Amino acid sequence: MADIIKATTRTEFGKGAARRTRRDGKVPAVLYGHGTDPVHIALPGHEVLLALRVANALLEIEIDGKDTQLALPKQIQRNPIRGSIEHLDLIIVRRGEKVHVDVPLELKDKERSGAVVLLDMQALAIEVEATNIPNHIVVDVTALEVGDSLTAGELELPEGAVLTIDPDTTIVTVSTVAAEPEPVAEGEEAAEGEGGEAAAAEAPAAAAEEPAAE
Repeated sequence: MADIIKATTRTEFGKGAARRTRRDGKVPAVLYGHGTDPVHIALPGHEVLLALRVANALLEIEIDGKDTQLALPKQIQRNPIRGSIEHLDLIIVRRGEKVHVDVPLELKDKERSGAVVLLDMQALAIEVEATNIPNHIVVDVTALEVGDSLTAGELELPEGAVLTIDPDTTIVTVSTVAAEPEPVAEGEEAAEGEGGEAAAAEAPAAAAEEPAAE
């Protein structure tokens, strides 16, 4: 289900106008796609922030209480300090239309004794219907042992979704935990140090014994 967001059209543009829009608690945005002219709108900031907590959030934009459009976030500009949304590019989609998206991956049963599960990528590129985009894709590694791996083609995808990357791409590998170096006793460290100092002291004498080159 898409989140319904009520928007108003913007007639002022530029940095100054954008700042005024944000001071009013709204997010300046532009809506485009499917051959339509770009529409500049203002969205309620809090509602948009909540809706975009999930990746690839499908929004239903109601403009000036009249027309509605389904849209996906194309580009999100955030404030680097506060994390608030400063500008949003939205692309229009249609019901039944397939879109290309990167869906976050989530590991299942990743805890292993004496092994570590490595996720080689954080998101999976798929083609899926705009109204059926999953929030995440589960990567079940329950049956994997040390030395095993899992490829993109072995993942369970949502109904109707297809990969847009090579199915042989490695997604997960299971490796052994690197062994920690054994601690060295203080006496051994001292002995090694003395040996190194003795070798250093002997080196000049040995060099002095060698005849000078002609």
